[in-house]
Amino acid sequence: MSVEPSVSDVAVLIADKSRAAILESLMNGKSYTASELANQAKITIQTASSHLAKLVEGKLLAVEKHGRYRYYRLASVEVAEMIEMLSSFAPTPKVQSLKESRTKDSIYYARTCYDHLAGTLGVNWTQYLLDNSFIIEKERDYVTTQTGIAFFENLGINIDLLQKKKRAFTRKCLDWSERRYHLAGALGAAATDYFIENKWVERNSVNRALLLTDRGKENFQKLNMNI
Repeated sequence: MSVEPSVSDVAVLIADKSRAAILESLMNGKSYTASELANQAKITIQTASSHLAKLVEGKLLAVEKHGRYRYYRLASVEVAEMIEMLSSFAPTPKVQSLKESRTKDSIYYARTCYDHLAGTLGVNWTQYLLDNSFIIEKERDYVTTQTGIAFFENLGINIDLLQKKKRAFTRKCLDWSERRYHLAGALGAAATDYFIENKWVERNSVNRALLLTDRGKENFQKLNMNI
């Protein structure tokens, strides 16, 4: 009998197209009810409930009850990282309409990767931080420099508080559309929260694409960042 973790069990859970669609819907970092996820995956609520039970049992999803409703979310940052990594190997569907083309363009340009900025804008943001030595590369992570700490604290981001969290502080995350790394971890999430709260980008109600606002364009240009 093998004492190694059963990779096949996880692979079977993700291999089902409806379950994969549910997991992808949760890559925006939000929590949804079974009916909302059923709608996004284009399946019945009964079918969604069955899939959700399996995903919770497999520790890919977590569920919380609030009043009459149960809300589902990805169980951890590690689950999101796994899905993002698998996306880098997955074939890209063919675009068959103008609407699909516009959706693809918006998702490729800027999106949430669970709780941090991804896409062209996310990669350019990371490159800006590297070019200005606010962060430096170190194996699978990034390291924040003293200049970088001052830069982020000037934005109102509490570095000391972030470093105390029980998660990686700065991580490299392979961007599936750009095939380059973007900034993940607690710092990546905090920066993205800052962009959203200060209206540099706005969430899309339909998918995880982010819209770069006029304020965002102005502020990123003030930083001399390529957008």
